[in-house]
Amino acid sequence: MGAPRKLLSLILLIFSDIYICKILSEGVTKDEAKQLRDEVGGMFYHAFDGYMKHAFPHDELKPLSCVGEDTLGGYALTLIDSLDTLALLGDQERFSASVEWIGKNLRFDINKTVSVFETTIRILGGLLSAHLIASDYNTGMRIPSYDDELLHLAEDLARRMLPAFDTPTGIPFGSVNLLHGVDENESKITSTAGGGTLTLEFGVLSRLTNDPIFEQVTKNAVQGLWARRSKINLLGAHIDVFSGEWTQKDAGIGTSIDSFYEYLLKAYLLFGDEEYLFMFQEAYRAAMHYLYNDPWYVEVNMNSAALVWPLFNSLQAFWPGLQVLAGDIDPAIRTHTAFFSVWKRYGFTPEGFNLATLTVQQGQKSYPLRPELIESTYWLYKATRNPRYLDAGRDMLASLQYGARCTCGYCHISDVEFHQQEDHMESFFLAETVKYLWLLFDLAAGPDNLVENGPYKYIFSTEGHLLPATPQISLIREQCSYFGAYCRSSNLRPETFPSDISKDSRETNQSQSYTDPDATNFLSHSRLKKSPVSGLIKGFCPGLTHGQRFGISYVAPDKDVEDESSSPRKTEVVQSRPVLVVLNPSPNGEPSDIHRDPDNHQEPDKENQIVPEPEIEESMSGK
Repeated sequence: MGAPRKLLSLILLIFSDIYICKILSEGVTKDEAKQLRDEVGGMFYHAFDGYMKHAFPHDELKPLSCVGEDTLGGYALTLIDSLDTLALLGDQERFSASVEWIGKNLRFDINKTVSVFETTIRILGGLLSAHLIASDYNTGMRIPSYDDELLHLAEDLARRMLPAFDTPTGIPFGSVNLLHGVDENESKITSTAGGGTLTLEFGVLSRLTNDPIFEQVTKNAVQGLWARRSKINLLGAHIDVFSGEWTQKDAGIGTSIDSFYEYLLKAYLLFGDEEYLFMFQEAYRAAMHYLYNDPWYVEVNMNSAALVWPLFNSLQAFWPGLQVLAGDIDPAIRTHTAFFSVWKRYGFTPEGFNLATLTVQQGQKSYPLRPELIESTYWLYKATRNPRYLDAGRDMLASLQYGARCTCGYCHISDVEFHQQEDHMESFFLAETVKYLWLLFDLAAGPDNLVENGPYKYIFSTEGHLLPATPQISLIREQCSYFGAYCRSSNLRPETFPSDISKDSRETNQSQSYTDPDATNFLSHSRLKKSPVSGLIKGFCPGLTHGQRFGISYVAPDKDVEDESSSPRKTEVVQSRPVLVVLNPSPNGEPSDIHRDPDNHQEPDKENQIVPEPEIEESMSGK
């Protein structure tokens, strides 16, 4: 077995050190950025107009056959999901007309069983974001005749989903009937993301209606999931909402778990609740310790940290963007480079890419117009201003235009190896994919949009909806000993527990551990050892200014490094630093220099960072 292991390690080194480095195009000029921004705008209208002409008021467009289909509830899903993108593009006429139609025609007293997760992030989030834009003069998109119709619809919809939260654990059922509540035969199994990615939308609704019930039930759900984490602070993929038993114990950052991590950090940033910060710190530390194999992420058993599967799945691509918000830039840069290399190889990211064989995973060859890699590209460019991310954005735009554009919109790609088109266009293509691509080029060209130039800082929901940090939404005083206090969270440490490998071997798990010894060797290679977390964020209380609390730094690159491409053009790479969370206030209320903070004067004491250890390392790939 020694020779195959060495061969696999050699292949991995070649792939990581040579192939993924040769990925950059020529530089994007400011004028070209404007042209690319306008091209993305044209992309939006090709798809939006196709939907309105051929599919509205159905949920989604079938862009090859140019007909509509109802995929969620039959209530104009794509229109609702597109509202804040219309506002972002400054399309007052269509935004106003769409809001008016929804207010007059949309009702939720229908006998439909819908996904709690999808309905929350797409419909509830879309309604709330559009309400906050349409009702505020400061956005430049206020509708004079608007009378909170979307807010009333959002409240009605959320109340119809409340029965889903009536479980012993507080974790909601995955589906609910909008007229009758939870069906008696409804499955008791839900995903971690499905139960833990509701806090932003329900929390904003509570702040706007002064009814705490919405925020309470979703926080209870998060607490219910977190209370059932393993002793090494990992969570599984699926759980029984009645018994609290994990039915799938695969821990990862992708499918079925991804946005749970995302909403821990974003709920803290938007609401100021330090409990979310504590949970994020511990969850992030565990993820970086057990799941991170630089620059990739794998899935492991939540109790033993035994390798389950060395697979990159496309939903993982949101992670570098989340790391930007947390201030952990260096690993975000490396991981984005690796993920983008997969896009460059196929023209799109497949749903699954096997890291052991370096091939598309069988049964996971499609690209359903997902936004996650584009989202991370936008955040990394926003934080670093490195032109490589404009290059990446241009390449992704070209792929979409060449491979996915079709008669009435943009098509799913059913096979990334052969670029076969499929007759479906998810609503999130207009809510997220196009939005982040447009924001990327607009940031380079201008910017000229309410996110960058408006009166508020915005948190993007997992569906890309704009949630502003207005005082009504973001201020919460009870989290601090006094208003405006800095709440230090750096000393919060989890207890150290070993994993119970004997118990884990007896537990049922629907997935099977991956036992290929070559893959184990790939993960234990010296170049892929786990790195400690370099940028655990520290808490702050909401008395800070918007600039202190939400301002992403436009970090000027501080040293020249050799470009990782074959092109002679050099680019800059910034060192890891916090770009969002400010540690000390300056007297004038502006962010102080991070390097003057005594906690950041030196490198973190890695010896004293307590991370719970399993009894057996990942090299034990079988149970």
